[in-house]
Amino acid sequence: MIQQAEIEKELKTAGLKKGDTVILHSSLASLGQVAGGAETVVNAFLRVLNPTGTLVVPTFGALGAITDVVKAHPKAVQSLHPLAGVAAIGAKAKAICRDHWQAELAHEKDTPYMRLAELGGYVCLLGVDQDRNTMLHSVEEVLRLPYLKTTAAKTFDTPGGKVTKAWPFFPGPHRDFIGLDRMFRESLPASGGALGDQGGKMKIVRIGHAVVRLIKGKDLIALALEAGRQDPAFVLCANPNCADCVAQRADLWRARFAGESFCLAASTHLAGRYVPEIIEQCARAGIHGVELDVLEGEPVELMAADKLMATVAALREGKLEVTALRARAVGAKPSVLIERARGCGVTRVVLPLAERAEEALAAAKDQGLALSFYNTMFDSEQTSAMLLRLKDKGWNPGFTFSATGFARLGEKPFLGSYKKKLRRFVDQLDVEDCLFDGTPQPIAHGNAEIKELISILQCASFEGRLVLGAGNRGFGSLHEIVGRFVGLLDAM
Repeated sequence: MIQQAEIEKELKTAGLKKGDTVILHSSLASLGQVAGGAETVVNAFLRVLNPTGTLVVPTFGALGAITDVVKAHPKAVQSLHPLAGVAAIGAKAKAICRDHWQAELAHEKDTPYMRLAELGGYVCLLGVDQDRNTMLHSVEEVLRLPYLKTTAAKTFDTPGGKVTKAWPFFPGPHRDFIGLDRMFRESLPASGGALGDQGGKMKIVRIGHAVVRLIKGKDLIALALEAGRQDPAFVLCANPNCADCVAQRADLWRARFAGESFCLAASTHLAGRYVPEIIEQCARAGIHGVELDVLEGEPVELMAADKLMATVAALREGKLEVTALRARAVGAKPSVLIERARGCGVTRVVLPLAERAEEALAAAKDQGLALSFYNTMFDSEQTSAMLLRLKDKGWNPGFTFSATGFARLGEKPFLGSYKKKLRRFVDQLDVEDCLFDGTPQPIAHGNAEIKELISILQCASFEGRLVLGAGNRGFGSLHEIVGRFVGLLDAM
């Protein structure tokens, strides 16, 4: 049977003392048998802190017995907030709780959580892990992480009457806060020097059966902010079957792509076989544009007009922009696909560069569409010559740079092909890789010099398209391919 004196002793060992402020997240059951139950635990904290200190508990969600005792205490002060409220007992209770509902965000500036940190207060996890650590929401809000959402409006009573309010950047579903525990344990101690048995800035003791973690709010926020600035996905798990973290990672990627000068799209052949699968995979990867090249194993140039129109409509209904129709062959009448593109509202067509290029350009001009050619059988010298001839005749051809197309011909796509008068025509880069013998490779693991090409385009604030091509099939899902692409951007 655990006595109050034992709880007080271990709290002092962890570092709590008279006059301190602490926010407590707790599980009474984790302690084992406590003489006097939850009231004993609360009294132990209040005795260690002294009336000059302050005990704070969150009062939203599943409260627990210890929180219930604090909330019901005759000296408790409540912070007014329908989604993120706290209760506090002690010298700084009113200062910590005041006007919580008026704060712009639920856990950031002018909230009990940030005030507690600013006052030098502690976070205590008694028998619970970092998943219960509310102050980590403050870090997410400070970072304005793109996956945070605005709450539904809430109507509630305030001293000035009823108020209806919503809070932006509010924390959402599952995150891997548990994964931060090691960082807190192994951080350099606040006093400097070697790491001790109790870890770094976060101290760990045991009370009964419960593991108790104690860390200063300022230290927690500083450590987590640094981790979050280095990697905005720092609290997202890597489990591909965790729908919450997959969706939140997609929000991060979507925001990342929106900050680039280029537009990112994916080949439908890479994204999936059927329209619903393509829509789902693009949503999981933060992609909002697709280049329609193959569907259900059928190249776009072979699709019937009604099927093509229905496909484009279905993709748009799934919130995907069809950035272009891409054919694998020109065919006898390149104007047919161009006319069909116009009929279904697609404004751009991508064709292999061939001798009928001028005929295709004329058809595109008649339909008011943009046309871009990609290299297949021609080396960079031939490709450049063909494009220059078209330009000399008054045309303005776009060029979709297929680095793998040049690599398969033994050229170095960046050091050689790109610089041979092709850069002036490039309006799209196919992001895929291969060896010189044509064997497909993961992005930046072959001879296509994809990293160098992306980098030089970024240097010129390239406003064209980067398309994750079908050559990436076989190296994972679209989500995994986009993850590698983001990693490539981060490495530049």
